[in-house]
Amino acid sequence: MKFPFRLLIVLAVLSLAALACSLTDQTPSVPSSGAPQATSGPTVLFQDDFSRNSSGWDRYSDDSASTDYFEDTYRIKVDDSNWYAWANPGKTFTDVRVEVDAWKASGPDGDAAIICRYKDEQNFYLLNITTDGYYGISKIVAGEDTLIGSDMLEFSSLIKTGAGEVNHLRADCIGNRLSLYVNGDILAEVTDSDLASGDVGLASGTYDDPGTEMRFDNFVVYRP
Repeated sequence: MKFPFRLLIVLAVLSLAALACSLTDQTPSVPSSGAPQATSGPTVLFQDDFSRNSSGWDRYSDDSASTDYFEDTYRIKVDDSNWYAWANPGKTFTDVRVEVDAWKASGPDGDAAIICRYKDEQNFYLLNITTDGYYGISKIVAGEDTLIGSDMLEFSSLIKTGAGEVNHLRADCIGNRLSLYVNGDILAEVTDSDLASGDVGLASGTYDDPGTEMRFDNFVVYRP
């Protein structure tokens, strides 16, 4: 098991933060067929393959982090240690199922996360994996972060590790139930009722070593 780091919440003018890894020449084997399409089952509420840089996500950069579209993906790069950053498309939902492909492009191990029920930079849920194989579900309420259902991040061999290894993340935020999946398998399920609705988003963070660059693609929000 692994102790979670304390989230460093940045009160920025833009509602974002950047999670990341440094850019490499390595290109991961992610789907290249464009935006994912729902064939049956849940209704698609919002989707983005990041091929257009005008789809509403934050485009931001400072000394600590940057978030922006990059080569038909969304990139979050974190340049401070023990730092967390995120970005949102500017939507409002209640119950959702969110899916995305995520991988570390370069840099040290860090986090890749889906956000749901984002009210502002001090209130949201964060469902994350780390690129060295750990996972957890947290809530940030009034700027205070709490890991839900465990005192530590847990390890899972279901999480693919290493630069360029693509993990398909899924976060269900339905009623008071929060569930985290990776590559089709469930990792964790907890209950919490502090937040009922809000935006979705993507996040990344670092530990002691800065310079993590995370990439995301094929982002889909479903009505469960």
